[in-house]
Amino acid sequence: MEAYKTQFLELALELNVLRFGEFELKSGRISPYFFDAGLFNSGYAAVKLGRCYASALTELDIEYDMLFGPAYKGIGLVTLTAAALTEHHDLDLPFAYNRKEEKDHGEGGVTIGAPISGRVFILDDVITAGTAVRESITLIRAAGAEPAGVLVALDREEAGERSRVSAVRQLEESVGIPIRSIISLTDLVDHLEEDDEYAEHLRSVRAYRNRYGVVLEDAQLER
Repeated sequence: MEAYKTQFLELALELNVLRFGEFELKSGRISPYFFDAGLFNSGYAAVKLGRCYASALTELDIEYDMLFGPAYKGIGLVTLTAAALTEHHDLDLPFAYNRKEEKDHGEGGVTIGAPISGRVFILDDVITAGTAVRESITLIRAAGAEPAGVLVALDREEAGERSRVSAVRQLEESVGIPIRSIISLTDLVDHLEEDDEYAEHLRSVRAYRNRYGVVLEDAQLER
């Protein structure tokens, strides 16, 4: 497993962003694990989180010219990631994010930051309905730019009620741009297999994946 994946998993476990138990999801399913990105809420967490996003981006074989963060969680993510790319990867990229409501005074507009142009990579925490991603794509294209891809923290690799395709893959097919994640359910299982401290949760997470997880193609497993 790539170093940044391990670092991200260790950070998420350390801060209880990723925790185990019985959690009822919006779908009604009872999950043995829960991921709450809102708990990345300290200076220590912010520094580490930005580094993980930056490292994941540099590993992708996708060209991009700037970063975009959908309000609200994407605002912090895009700022931290841009800073980490400069500090640790010598990449000084422009970034922007949107307002929830258009400002009709002062500088006005619906975005803050650099002018949106070129190939734009979108950063967010997780994908559920995909509303924020779709709105971001519309905004980027309206500015005359082109969305290059999306990077989120976690892909649960979980199939929908009427599909064996995950929510992430469904959205990817719908919007026509690549969607990647720092970690996936597969990465979590791999980590639990090697970490004695959390080994007790391996059986329940595996069972959940076997029941609700998608069947991954070899190409997906390599991502």
